[in-house]
Amino acid sequence: MFSKKLIASLMTILLVIGVLAGCSGEKEKAAGNGDTTEIKVWLTPQWKGVLDAKEEGADFDSFFKEAAKRFEKEYTGQKVKVNVEVIAGDQRDELLNVNLNGGTAPDVFFESVFAMGDYAHRGALLPLNDIVDDEAKKDIPQTYWDSVTFGDDIYFYPFSQSPGTLTYNADMFKAAGLEKYVGKDTEIKTWTLKEYEEILKALKTNLPKDKYPNASPMGLYALNNQGDTWNLAYLRMFGNPFFNEEGNLVVDDAKGVEAAKWLKDVYKKGYTNPGAESVSSNDVNAMFQNQQLAISFTNPILFTNAKADMESGKAKKFDMRLANIPSASGDPLTFTYVTGATLFDTKDEARIKASKAFVKFMSTDKELVKSSKNSVPVRQSVVDEYKAENPLFEAYAENAKYAFNFTGNVPGYSELRQVLYPELQALYTNAKTPEQVMKDYQEKGNQVINNSKESSVIYNK
Repeated sequence: MFSKKLIASLMTILLVIGVLAGCSGEKEKAAGNGDTTEIKVWLTPQWKGVLDAKEEGADFDSFFKEAAKRFEKEYTGQKVKVNVEVIAGDQRDELLNVNLNGGTAPDVFFESVFAMGDYAHRGALLPLNDIVDDEAKKDIPQTYWDSVTFGDDIYFYPFSQSPGTLTYNADMFKAAGLEKYVGKDTEIKTWTLKEYEEILKALKTNLPKDKYPNASPMGLYALNNQGDTWNLAYLRMFGNPFFNEEGNLVVDDAKGVEAAKWLKDVYKKGYTNPGAESVSSNDVNAMFQNQQLAISFTNPILFTNAKADMESGKAKKFDMRLANIPSASGDPLTFTYVTGATLFDTKDEARIKASKAFVKFMSTDKELVKSSKNSVPVRQSVVDEYKAENPLFEAYAENAKYAFNFTGNVPGYSELRQVLYPELQALYTNAKTPEQVMKDYQEKGNQVINNSKESSVIYNK
């Protein structure tokens, strides 16, 4: 008879051997077998279907599986197998870090650039300059190329975008006597800052209380970093550049302080929802849908989903339209989340070659790029083809020239996001003056940026 201790030891050894064999198998699968090179493509949920979510069996990986099938058939460089995997957005960084440390990183990742920029600074990504040609640069506006360029190199191939704007309840505007400020339902309306202030005042004063009880003109929030891009836009309303050429925050000037004073002023006057310091962006979105706010923030996904809820009866119907974020200069403020494919440096020449070819194929194929209509296209050619189907595509394209790069492509941006909202909380609770808020945000933010610069391959070439 074997002792229990010996049996336990044997089982442990077998388990370790099994795990090692499994890891070895995974690496062999990733590298490929024989004459076939296998590459691993990861994505977070973006859209369902290839061209439409109504397609039979439409799922988040449909487009990428279709792109893989076409690529495997057409690619002549080597025999390639493309494995596609959808991962949850809230697990992205954890899974990437585990796989990077274990030497099993994906070859290709399709995601929003702002969520992945830090990996470029870490040296985990490969430049894509050699697969971007003049035709692509002409079809995709420079605004989008700027957002995917870190230092001198392009690290993401722009495919689609999700622009950030304001949304407003046109019925509430009309009820407050603001018909002249209502744009067309296919328009992103632009107001001057003076006009916007008149709108807020009229909404506060003239909205009928019996029809819209406890309603506020504008949504404001500072509970956490979610939806923080709109707060970053408000802080640029008076022309502050935010970042200098060295990639440092420069918000502590007269223009930055004036923007903070403006936020404090509209809050103090009751032009916004109360308790902004303890309200989240999700709370504000819900208040807008419940017609407790006349103006809120939105992007194409939120906008489309809200309208779908109205059509299905989940939410009460009202006339929901789009507007730009105003500024003191008269030119509107807008930004966008560019989404595209990036390449991890696996150190495997065969996989890198195949992965680059796949990224170029899915990002340039005349049929495949049409799938960007499931979000908002970055290519003017796709906008032109589908603008009759969705007139807002043309409006978003026209807006591109007003877009600011909200991340500045600085290192440590994920950590930098944790710095702003506590300062805004201090602003709304009178714990700090606007001057002190901007001074502290700049000082704390630059500590994050400069610490991250020390390990950034972009800043230490």
